[in-house]
Amino acid sequence: MRKRDMFPGRKIKTVLFLPFFLLINLAHSQGLPKIPLYVKEKEIQVEVARAPEERAIGLMARKHLGKEEGMLFIFEEEGYHSFWMKDTLIPLSIAFIDREGRIVKITDMKPLTLTSHPPPKPILYALEMNKGWFSRNGIRVGDIVRFSK
Repeated sequence: MRKRDMFPGRKIKTVLFLPFFLLINLAHSQGLPKIPLYVKEKEIQVEVARAPEERAIGLMARKHLGKEEGMLFIFEEEGYHSFWMKDTLIPLSIAFIDREGRIVKITDMKPLTLTSHPPPKPILYALEMNKGWFSRNGIRVGDIVRFSK
């Protein structure tokens, strides 16, 4: 028996999985739409993750995040939306933000961990930046995140 005939279904499985992996890589290389956000006197550019699939991938597998760049997660409803760092390679800080745009918690997250990081109260947004960005810029709990100047 020839080698390729030993696994007749293998070719189909490879073909089915290949587009899945290409989509993941494409999502990471293309990025999401960017918008400006304003916190205190700082203007930052953030990718917006709105759809459940976008939020699930987040910043996974990224090797770099620009100095004044981040990702804003927007949820359909307020809730106790927790975050973890599975498959996320860069250390991040996250700000949990309520419906009025007020930061209710800021915490640092270690790469490649399964530790859950929940907000202290229901949130509508979360903002991920490079680790330490909030403290370096004097941004604290109670500050307001704005969509316009």
